[in-house]
Amino acid sequence: MLQRWFLATVTRRGLLLVTACCGLVLLHLIACGLNAPYPVHRASSWARGPASEPEYQASLQELEERYQRYVNSLTKQISQLKEALAQRSTQLRESLGPPAAEGNTLRGQIHLEEFLQSQLNRAEVHAGTKVPSEYALLPFESFTLHKVYQLESGLSRFPVERPLRKDRREELIGTLETALHMLNAPRDSDDPHLRKVYSPSDFIEGIYRTERDHGTLYELLFKGDGTEDFRRLVFFRPFAPLMRLRNEQVDASAVLVNVIVPLAKMADKFKRFMVNFRDVCIRQDGKVHLTVVYFGKEQLEEVRKILETTARETGFKNSTLIQLNEDFSRGRGLDVGARAWKNGNVLMFFCEIDVVFTSEFLNSCRFNAEPGKKVFYPVVFSQYNPVYVYGHHAGAPPTEPVIKKDTGFWRDLGFGMTCQYRSDFINIGGFDASVRGSEVEDLHLYRKYLHSELRVVRATSRSLLHLWHPSACSDHLPERTYRWCQQRRATSEASHSQLGRLLFHRQIEEHQRLHGS
Repeated sequence: MLQRWFLATVTRRGLLLVTACCGLVLLHLIACGLNAPYPVHRASSWARGPASEPEYQASLQELEERYQRYVNSLTKQISQLKEALAQRSTQLRESLGPPAAEGNTLRGQIHLEEFLQSQLNRAEVHAGTKVPSEYALLPFESFTLHKVYQLESGLSRFPVERPLRKDRREELIGTLETALHMLNAPRDSDDPHLRKVYSPSDFIEGIYRTERDHGTLYELLFKGDGTEDFRRLVFFRPFAPLMRLRNEQVDASAVLVNVIVPLAKMADKFKRFMVNFRDVCIRQDGKVHLTVVYFGKEQLEEVRKILETTARETGFKNSTLIQLNEDFSRGRGLDVGARAWKNGNVLMFFCEIDVVFTSEFLNSCRFNAEPGKKVFYPVVFSQYNPVYVYGHHAGAPPTEPVIKKDTGFWRDLGFGMTCQYRSDFINIGGFDASVRGSEVEDLHLYRKYLHSELRVVRATSRSLLHLWHPSACSDHLPERTYRWCQQRRATSEASHSQLGRLLFHRQIEEHQRLHGS
């Protein structure tokens, strides 16, 4: 950005210098022409001596005719270009098909400037609007040359984003460059030698916010000439109205979902999983195949009996049990389960044993995954420790998602559960065998899709719940990894307020004792 600003400044000053020199030369020639006894328009006049008035007029007439022919040539070329442009526009309209109905094209007939002005008038730029409560106010986020101080922390979980995402960096730098060009643009009323030349170092701070149905408002502040002198520029990037891209009917019942579950031991958890599977996948949906990839032999027979009992009691025959004599590896199990399918392409749901889901989630898989086009990575709602949420003496916690701030959190850094077609999984290369660790394996596969031409649909899922289960941090972990593991345990145990009550429980109990409550 600094290089482009420097080149623009040098170019602008160079053009001003060249223009001034040309002006001085022109004034000198005019002055010489007025004082000279001979006309200077035709070279032949110098050879024959002083030119007469008729010759002078003839020279002017010749120049005028020459320029007139040049103007006529340019006019003809402009007409030809207009005709070619009209032909191209007609071809484009014909290639797009017949025009839409008159009612649908009415909005498209509004002039662009009128639309942009209407967006500006609707946005909260010139005046404020009534806000019903403090929760309805849309705050600004501030930024400098290298940082954005954000309220929505997202994946980073930090109040400051640095380094900036590529899209946000390009957006903010583009706005800053536009502001610098405007500040350094030549103005007739100012002396260019006395006017301040602004650079990125003069940028103090900016704020911006996006009103989703109007546009984005930017306010940038720059240092001026003195310590109390500042320049403030305000920009607005309006949004266009809705455009219909697709209107189609989708038959969700025609898509089979292959639920793949890697497993080792944990027969009791598998029994709980199958209770939800029976109700949702067998009784309600009916278009599901179950693939269980089991590691080792311990508790294998219990898992096999659970599958056989389910098949006998429900008539469900769409299940496959694959046994591997290896140490447990989630990525390895999912990869084996995906490649074991031999009946053509299929939609796969990479599942975990500690989750419950509804039939609506299976339809979300079908809607948000498409072979060769997109894969679905839902953000799972993770349940807090039921002891802290519902108390020691409360009944069993609900197995359907209860999405509240004190019942759980969005596991936005989890990429393990995903819906994708087998063909896309095979073409992307599947899981990397050299990468070990479930979270690392999942992230590695996720990044493969991010680097591909497939569209990654990442969205919160209200119909998929990760059940709480105890976790431990090994004493053999390095100190930094151990601290990170404990911090992650704390965030999955309870909400901020619940952890606060645990920390100050003695003071709370003392207060209750004193007040008799």
